[in-house]
Amino acid sequence: MNFELLEKELKKRLKFDYNWGRKQTNKFDVETNFIYKISSFEAVLKEIDINFKNNLKYADLKNYALNRWFNFWSAKGVEAIFCEHKNVKPHSNSKDKFVDFFIDEIPFDHKTTVFPASFKKSIPYAIEHKRELIEWLYKNQSQQQRKHLKNRLFVVLIDFNQQNEHWKLKAEILWLQKIISTYLSTFTEDKLESFYFQNNIVKSDIIWAIK
Repeated sequence: MNFELLEKELKKRLKFDYNWGRKQTNKFDVETNFIYKISSFEAVLKEIDINFKNNLKYADLKNYALNRWFNFWSAKGVEAIFCEHKNVKPHSNSKDKFVDFFIDEIPFDHKTTVFPASFKKSIPYAIEHKRELIEWLYKNQSQQQRKHLKNRLFVVLIDFNQQNEHWKLKAEILWLQKIISTYLSTFTEDKLESFYFQNNIVKSDIIWAIK
């Protein structure tokens, strides 16, 4: 993957407001699934107009599609960053909902997320109580198609200078590449947090991406 080109495309999204307007739903997901096939920002804008220009919910659908496009291609970039590391093996089935890759043979899904304001506790508190935040993330995020209680690595984005715009850090692919590479260089299973969910042992961790 060309990380520089991906970052350039993702940053074109930053000039538009990041507004979902609604909770993520399977119905709106189906209507905007074209975002998976279009990596160009200008091309996805054209596709949005082609599909929704006469729709009464045009503004909602445009915001929804742009947000899904941005999150999906950022996630693809982050997944590729993991998979370029010598200790990481990509999953042979790219459509598996539970596993993106294996680190030292341990299966993981990954999720890049902004620091959740609804966690209701400070960022310093969360950093000191990582396990508590991980439990909260499992219980409160990734609803609908992405809901699961399996091994997951959370990349948590924090911008101390613009705390209402943590989301923009998803476009900083080259910066994230350095952070993830550093994490993987010292990865060991004994550093992971273990949880007992649905009669299974689940392994998880947070990779802090802080500016």
